Amino acid sequence: MLSKTKIKQIKSLEYKKFRNELGLFVAEGEKLVTEILQSDFQINSLFCLPNTVLPKHNARLEIISETEMKRISFLKTPSTALAVIKIPDKKININVINSSLSIVLDDIQDPGNLGTIIRLCDWFGIQNIICSLKTADCFSPKAVQATMGAICRINVFYVELNDFFNNIDKNITVYGTFLEGENIYNTKLSSSGIIIMGNEGQGIAPEIEKYVNQKLYIPCFSNDAAKQPESLNVSVATAIVCSEFKRRFL
Repeated sequence: MLSKTKIKQIKSLEYKKFRNELGLFVAEGEKLVTEILQSDFQINSLFCLPNTVLPKHNARLEIISETEMKRISFLKTPSTALAVIKIPDKKININVINSSLSIVLDDIQDPGNLGTIIRLCDWFGIQNIICSLKTADCFSPKAVQATMGAICRINVFYVELNDFFNNIDKNITVYGTFLEGENIYNTKLSSSGIIIMGNEGQGIAPEIEKYVNQKLYIPCFSNDAAKQPESLNVSVATAIVCSEFKRRFL
């Protein structure tokens, strides 16, 4: 039976302050928990409903009731499994950044967008995401859920972006999406470099834009030029950009 203290601790992980203090985050759902159990993440606590089948793991599994699951779940419809996981301590390898394709996120606010971008990077084989300090927390319940397990495989770092750009190779190509950029489908792209994706409402901030040396534009193909949409959702734009980069170097 779950204690009030344990329930309170788990529910506190909805908030970044307590995730940071405790060094823990939550993953829910049989599929997502299964991926977590098969990864290198360290499990703090593991809960499931009776008759739920999970992979064998050395973490202690506690069978709980549906009522108890509802009390600790962050979902409208509680799932059959929930894990509390230790937040991994990862360090950026600048040499890897300099020689591969990476994503930089400048103040992405919506955790759902962030989780989707992490999932996209997993799909397109981009291993490293560098986030500004004001970007949404990738370990929030909503972001973790949106990754669909990709959080296990993608490195996400939170840094002061000015410091980051001052430490990378000065010859690396830094891409950013802008309305005044070059058509991405007609622009020469490289197999390595950095792609900056900006805030949902404001785009790439001026203090970060100065690091961009190749501006890109995703053209609109709307049939009604007078009423074409203003912009794309940032996760959709990220998918288009990543797909075009990867398509060039199959």
